[in-house]
Amino acid sequence: MKSFEASLIISTYNQPKWLEKVLWSCENQTEANFEVIIADDGSKDDTKKLIDTFQKTSKLLIKHVWHEDRGFQKTIILNKAIVASNTDYLIFTDGDCVLRNDFIATHLNNREKGYFLSGGYFKLPMHISELITRQVILDQKCFNIKWLKEKGLKSSFKNNKLSSKGLKTKLLNALTPTKATWNGHNASGWKADIIEANGFDERMQYGGEDRELGERLFNKDIKAKQLRYSAVCVHLYHERGYVTPEMIEKNLKIRAHTKKSKITTTPFGIEKLS
Repeated sequence: MKSFEASLIISTYNQPKWLEKVLWSCENQTEANFEVIIADDGSKDDTKKLIDTFQKTSKLLIKHVWHEDRGFQKTIILNKAIVASNTDYLIFTDGDCVLRNDFIATHLNNREKGYFLSGGYFKLPMHISELITRQVILDQKCFNIKWLKEKGLKSSFKNNKLSSKGLKTKLLNALTPTKATWNGHNASGWKADIIEANGFDERMQYGGEDRELGERLFNKDIKAKQLRYSAVCVHLYHERGYVTPEMIEKNLKIRAHTKKSKITTTPFGIEKLS
């Protein structure tokens, strides 16, 4: 089997139209030495058919890790994807985040022992999300502020996430008041560190479930590097009808306990999957 530099783990659930765009962006990376693992939280057959097509036609090695739909169980399927990975370095994103062509290279170039990397995303409205075609991704127009404004994007300081280059990018990463956290849509770390933390806490549903892993990494003295303005992806619009106040409250309690008790590993993670 070919040796890869990294595993890109993409979480998805019943969004084949968006996932297709994400996979197009994976094929367009300047750094091609990575495997793709799709962590599928119970999608229907249309997602499987899409992935089957890419597996047959793509230059990328794509694995499909799936379990039955039993509600929001992203943490469980992510742990299964981690177990299925075959590299030392794991990069995480979501199936509604189109990656700029230097996304993988940026994560690999910034990796460092004792750190995880924290990126951000740039939210797009629905009408622009639907305009993104394979050619638009090949031409990188969806990361071009001029093109986006032509399609109706409003002016905002956040536009710097897409337009900054060189020294400006480094300054914005250093000066942003946003704390570097483990963001499920754009984060990476060493597999050994994630395994030692026992992966994601499977009690958690939507709302900070990704950040809680980062908080355990902090507790074991792993630091975070800020890549908010350099590891770039655009987030395609979707509703979040699956979110409930009970989910948020439960997750907040778990995260508070993790911080207060300086917890570094969870008993509700990967270990029992092995």
